[in-house]
Amino acid sequence: MSLSQKAFKNGEEIIKEGDIGKSFYLLTEGKAGVYANYEKNNPFRIAVLEPGEYFGEMAILEAYPRNATVVAVGNVNVIEIPADEMSTFFEENPEQVFELMKHIGKRIQLMTDDYNESEALLKEARGTTANTQSESFFSKIKKHINMYQSNKNPVNEPNEEALRAELIELFGTLSDKTEAFEKDTIVYSEGDTEDCMFVLQRGTVGMYTNCGEANEAKTSELNAISFFGEVEMATGEPRSVTAVSETDDTRIEVIYPEDLAEMVQTNPAKVNLILRYLSYRLRRLNIDFLKNCKEITESYNK
Repeated sequence: MSLSQKAFKNGEEIIKEGDIGKSFYLLTEGKAGVYANYEKNNPFRIAVLEPGEYFGEMAILEAYPRNATVVAVGNVNVIEIPADEMSTFFEENPEQVFELMKHIGKRIQLMTDDYNESEALLKEARGTTANTQSESFFSKIKKHINMYQSNKNPVNEPNEEALRAELIELFGTLSDKTEAFEKDTIVYSEGDTEDCMFVLQRGTVGMYTNCGEANEAKTSELNAISFFGEVEMATGEPRSVTAVSETDDTRIEVIYPEDLAEMVQTNPAKVNLILRYLSYRLRRLNIDFLKNCKEITESYNK
């Protein structure tokens, strides 16, 4: 395939919020700002993209309208990858699958931090002794108010049921990379830095913080078919929890970055689904974060 290279001058819009995505992009030179509400009175800058980063992929992976406007900062060069040539692009550049995973994984990590911060602020706002009109409280929540004011448009809820049906269809069959775990076996420990992700194909896996200690807490429970550990694989960050099999004969497929490159050639639909799942996680986090921002703003305006 022949990739299209495009150049943009400072201030030019590369993609526009609300548009239907027909391509995604790889930034090769310069920087680009990501904005919500860009063409209105109160634009909010969400991020600044650096060379080597992808953008616009969520609209392609999930077939949703663009959720932000991307604007050139200085002179910018990008590679445009049409939606109908995504599979071909990855087949010819299999190493780029993991690069895109790393990009989405980092965004999930940053959005998780923002979401956790918003949860803490909501807890403070709901407290019986909270002074939501104080300057100190406003300074803490200003970012969240700005984010809410810039994202008042109705959001499309991601289709979890359809995604789950595809997960079952494509990952429900045991493979030669599937491993068996007996009950109460640790799959990985909090703080580990293994370079792999997991697909729970049978059984149940519990996620724990401070596993085995007096202050142990179960944060979630996964059932078949579920991905886990994919963000840490993408970002290289230590595991944030301990994963424990909670049923006998738990079956888990282990996937390494090099497996993705092979999968692009043998089963590209699986690779596409992994990317779509990551995109779904990011969109779900963003929706939940904006709901918190809305409640924080309303608490302050009471």
